Amino acid sequence: MEMKKRKGMIFDLDGVIVDTAKFHFLAWRKLANDLGFDFTEDQNEQLKGVSRVHSLHKILKWGGMELSEEEFQRQMDLKNENYLSYVNEMDATEILPGVTKILDYLIGNDIPFALGSASKNARTILKKIDLLEKFDAIVDGTDVTKAKPDPEVFLIAAEKLGVKPEDSIVFEDAVAGVQAANRANMTSIGIGDKSNLGEADYVFSDFTEIEREFIEQLLRK
Repeated sequence: MEMKKRKGMIFDLDGVIVDTAKFHFLAWRKLANDLGFDFTEDQNEQLKGVSRVHSLHKILKWGGMELSEEEFQRQMDLKNENYLSYVNEMDATEILPGVTKILDYLIGNDIPFALGSASKNARTILKKIDLLEKFDAIVDGTDVTKAKPDPEVFLIAAEKLGVKPEDSIVFEDAVAGVQAANRANMTSIGIGDKSNLGEADYVFSDFTEIEREFIEQLLRK
């Protein structure tokens, strides 16, 4: 087992451990509707992995609207309050299928794992779903200055786990996240649609597709 100790796993949060994208969608749609225009799921797809500031700029452009700096800030705060009101209702049932089984396997075999997420609400969410204590390290939006595809978030996570980048395995659902893992020279595992995540070393539609043998094979490599 000693050889295995040197490997570490890093998980993104949104779309990997929980699906908070639906809450972002509801909060952005409310904002758009309150401003007098609509916001679609297709548009929401274009905001994946995009910062809150850039997201609001895009939405206002789609709605053909301009806001004063003060109102822009107010709308961003409102959006976050709405989003957090959904997050506050979360519990362990929100954990995506198959995730708990993988985490339990890692814990049982002493394989360290970290969270590497751009979300500033990551710790709040992990606490709500009873996973906060299980992670060996957490790197979120409050710890990083550069957004994915910059590998900063994953490099910090690997350092906190005490593993080399090339011994790190990253689970990601976004193209920018897969690119960040690849830039860091880590093994990238895409969770989601193969047609989007072709740059990943491996792609699964969700964690229920990942067998224990696959994890064992990764750890031996």
